Amino acid sequence: MKFLLMIYTDQALLDALPEGEYDRLMKDCIEKADALRERGVLLDSQQLEVPSAARSMRTRNGSTHVFDGPFAEAKEVFAGFNLIEAPDMESAVEIAHAFPWSRFGSIEVRPVRDFNAVRERVGA
Repeated sequence: MKFLLMIYTDQALLDALPEGEYDRLMKDCIEKADALRERGVLLDSQQLEVPSAARSMRTRNGSTHVFDGPFAEAKEVFAGFNLIEAPDMESAVEIAHAFPWSRFGSIEVRPVRDFNAVRERVGA
């Protein structure tokens, strides 16, 4: 079963880290990710650029508007993801727990829907 580990971080907490600590955490994460990839558990992972580099688009009543950055009233922003293969939710949460980012925000663990089943159901 596939799970998406969505990583949210609070930039203020990351900015408060001692000099060099962020790089040490990233190096540790990359090494853990490489080990998971070698075992066939990690299918993909990416880190996102800062929210100020993003654009959000909304279409309402036939009118489309593009805004700078995401609309968020929370301190935590979506910073990256890991797509993993795990037997169940408990295992996926254990894998997420191996990464440090829940100390600086949160990690949402969400099952990935079988899109081929949806495709079949709707006849696409």
